Amino acid sequence: MKFLDKAKIFIKAGDGGNGAASFRREKYIEFGGPNGGDGGRGGDVVFRAVPNVNTLIDYRFKTKFAAQRGQNGMGKMRTGYSGETLVLPVPTGTVILSENEEIEYADLNRDGMEYRAVRGGNGGWGNLHFKSPTNRAPRQANDGLPGEERTVVLRLKLIADIGLVGFPNAGKSTLLSAVTSARPKIANYAFTTLNPQLGVMYAHDREFVLVDLPGLIEGAHTGVGLGDKFLGHAERTKMILHVIDGTEPDWAARYRAIRHEMDSYGGGLLDKPEMVIINKIDAIPADELNDKMTEFKKSFGRKKKPEILTVSAAGRIGIDEMVSAVERRFLEIERVETDKAAE
Repeated sequence: MKFLDKAKIFIKAGDGGNGAASFRREKYIEFGGPNGGDGGRGGDVVFRAVPNVNTLIDYRFKTKFAAQRGQNGMGKMRTGYSGETLVLPVPTGTVILSENEEIEYADLNRDGMEYRAVRGGNGGWGNLHFKSPTNRAPRQANDGLPGEERTVVLRLKLIADIGLVGFPNAGKSTLLSAVTSARPKIANYAFTTLNPQLGVMYAHDREFVLVDLPGLIEGAHTGVGLGDKFLGHAERTKMILHVIDGTEPDWAARYRAIRHEMDSYGGGLLDKPEMVIINKIDAIPADELNDKMTEFKKSFGRKKKPEILTVSAAGRIGIDEMVSAVERRFLEIERVETDKAAE
């Protein structure tokens, strides 16, 4: 299934049914009077978050959706049936935005959440409502009101606990496959990962959802490479794993470049707890690794350094220690959030 995380669609609620203008026609009932029923209400359009779906591909080719119209009123004071509500399933984590993307209508970040995007029109009154002492035989009936309509943008932000960021070929996909059952495409060329990849990491009795984001390069926020459009999927994560290729000559420059792209994107990414993963350490001599680590730590100066771990995802070196460290850090984050919520 092709990955699609953004779609623009037009939605229209059902129009209300027209009221009926009718009169009693039974034999032997003289001057039976009006008995026109009301029109039924038009159907609403509702978005519902559903689990186990992580793409908006269903809204790529079909972009117009309309709910059912209300039935017209009928004689014998019969009200028309209301139109059925049109339920549009979207992946959990979908944000409903205005056409210009400046207004956020709803954030469906939990399974089963619903948002009524447009409401159906009310049904028109039948002529029974217009009967009065001075108007015993009204022939007036109202038309149903039109349903609301709107163009909306659907934007998916994947629900994940931990986001993997870094340059292309830093080994993020290999790391994801080493700690989860995910099998992303892995190859020795840049931009192997073209779409976010999800995987579940198990640590003792806990499980954590990881999302591997396509690689960033310098200038991504201006559209260079694949751009930074996939960073939106990191906005919901609770922590970031910043993966750096240990064979690169200047770790600090790589680290600063990615942090700059995250800062340019915004979304509070720089404020998220972070761990730095130095990958491919089996390809570096021990003395060179120590020298690089010393220089990297010095580059932070007096600023608080993130926790730095060394692994080889391909050689499965340090993976168990990394999983334990990530679990410990994640539980600390959860405790802090719980304490803040209790205050």
